[in-house]
This record gives sequence, structure tokens and C-alpha cells, in this order.
Amino acid sequence: MDQPRTMQRVCRGSWGPPHALVRHGLVRHGLVRQMSGLVTVLVASLVLLPAAALAQGQAWPVKPLRLVVPFAAGGSSDVMARTVARSLSDDLGQTLVVENRPGAGGSIALEFVARQAADGYTLLFGTIGTNGINPAVMRKLPYDPVRDFAPVSMLHTLSNVLIVHPSVGAGSVPELITLARARPGALTYASAGNGSSSHLAGELFKAAAGIDITHVPYKGGGAAMPDLLSGQVSMMFETIPTAMPPTRAGKVRALAVTTAIRSSIAPELPTMAEVGVRDFVVSSWTALFATGGTPRPVIERLNAAAVRLAQEPQYRARMREMGSDCVSSTPEELDQFVRAEISRYTRAAERAGVRND
Repeated sequence: MDQPRTMQRVCRGSWGPPHALVRHGLVRHGLVRQMSGLVTVLVASLVLLPAAALAQGQAWPVKPLRLVVPFAAGGSSDVMARTVARSLSDDLGQTLVVENRPGAGGSIALEFVARQAADGYTLLFGTIGTNGINPAVMRKLPYDPVRDFAPVSMLHTLSNVLIVHPSVGAGSVPELITLARARPGALTYASAGNGSSSHLAGELFKAAAGIDITHVPYKGGGAAMPDLLSGQVSMMFETIPTAMPPTRAGKVRALAVTTAIRSSIAPELPTMAEVGVRDFVVSSWTALFATGGTPRPVIERLNAAAVRLAQEPQYRARMREMGSDCVSSTPEELDQFVRAEISRYTRAAERAGVRND
């Protein structure tokens, strides 16, 4: 039988050659035409799949979510995360459960989030340490620090303050730099440990100011502060909530904040740029991430909630009490920011010879 070319193209698909269809009586019963119609329906269905997925994303969420915190319960990051979770729960119309997964500097939590389904129901409360510094100082992370996390929005920035012991005799950053240049290696700066944000802040300061100051690592900021208060170390970069009480008590002298703009917590303090130290901006921060590959409509829904959260007066007041400024960003802005942070701290870690296996 001489069949039309169109039918031959259909028949030479997975069903086999034309004579097989004749042998099974399909042509005689007109089923080839039905198959052709079925193909048309299937093609149309495939075209409509993206639209269906978009509609599903817009309906999200339909069940409770979890916010993974890389630190133990009770700490400042945990308190901030729980405040975020309560507010986002109201906006999303679903419970947002905080799940603490501490350990390995935050890597345990990040590996867990990276391995979850990319459906937006598992979120990460990321920080400068977990998403900015760890990739710079840790050689063997069990996840890709960029690819495995979908940026949603920045949440908070927390200013650091350069504080010095009064015995140093510097009333300003330029005076401190002059002293350091006159006595290379004599002045010391404390940190919360090798590879910590306070350590790398000191390394960035050394590079930006062109000075030589000696690093003294401690096992945490809490262990470093008593030695600064007693004058055993010269200076330290500390978060503003911890730095301001001893500053206002006259036990240390605050010289400048390390953020690009003045802090609303201590607006009287100049920025490092204002006192002449260029290309030096260091701030602690937190941000919201989802598992890498989460659909764009879900990311946009989460981002819109985070943007609204940053403008909520009661929430802003609560965060200000904790020393943080509320911010937001687009997912693209957060992605660029994280990449820049990793690059900057990688260079600082290399200069300091810090690299953890």
C-alpha cells in the first residue's frame, strides 16, 4: 500500500514501519488519524507545562516551611532568625519553623539545606560567616557555596566598630595609623580566632591603611574583650552592640564604624571612609537563601515578603534594639554581593595565610 508521506512520518516513530500498522489493522480502523490527534494533544500539553508550573509557583506555599539556623538556640543569630520567622509566617500564610543545626562553623546546616528539594520549603538563615567567610577559608566544603543556594534577599547589616584601649593614645583613626607606622608590629589587634570576621577585618585594615599590626587570636570575642579592657591588646573590631556599652562607660575608645554609611545605632561615629581609609567596608550581615534551583516564582514570592518585612516599623524597632539595621535586596543583588564577599575575604585570608582543611 502506498501511504501518504505524513502518515509514514507518524508510523515510522516508535510504532514501527507502515506495514506493521496494516498487519495489526490500525489503518483499516482509522486509528492512525486518532494517533495523529493524540500527538497534537501531547505537543499542546508540553507547551502549556511552563504556564502550569508558574501557576503552581504563584499558589505556593501550601504547607509549613522551615528556616534552618546554622547556630545553637539562644544566641543572637537564633533570636534574630526567630523574629524573622514569626513575621514571614504572617506574610506567607504558613508556619515557618526554626530548625537549629549548629556545628562545623555552620557547614552542617548549609550542607543540609543544599541537599533538600528545591521547592522553597527549606530556607537558610545565612550570615557573613557561613556564606561569606567559610568559602574563603575552608578548603573542602561539602557543597558549592554559590550554586547550591538560591539568593532571596538581604535581611540585616550589623556595623563593626574599631575600638582601642585608652592607653594607645589615639583619638582618631588617622592618629592610630600614624602610631602604627611609627612602631611597626608593636600595636596588637584581638580577634575571635583565626579566620573569624574580626581577624579578616584586621587584615583588610592593614592592607587599606598600609600598616603593620600584630594579630592576637582568641577563642571567641567574649574571651578577647577582657584583654582589650585591661590593655593587654591595643585594639579590636567588634560588633556595635558589644562595642558600645564599654565605649559609653569610658573603658575603650570607639574610633569609627566599618560600614559604608553611619550606623543608626551610633550615628556620632564616622565611617572609615570619612576618616580617610578608602576601600575598607566590613559589616556583619544576614540574608535569606533557598536551596539552589528553587523555581523563580517561589523566589519572587519570598523576596516580596522579605522586602515588606524590612519596612515593617515594629520589626525594624526590634532589630534596632539588637543592634541591626534592616535591609532588603533583589535576589540578583544578593548574588553579586555574596560573590564579592567570598572574593574579598579569600584575598584577605591568603594574605594572612589562613586556610582550614
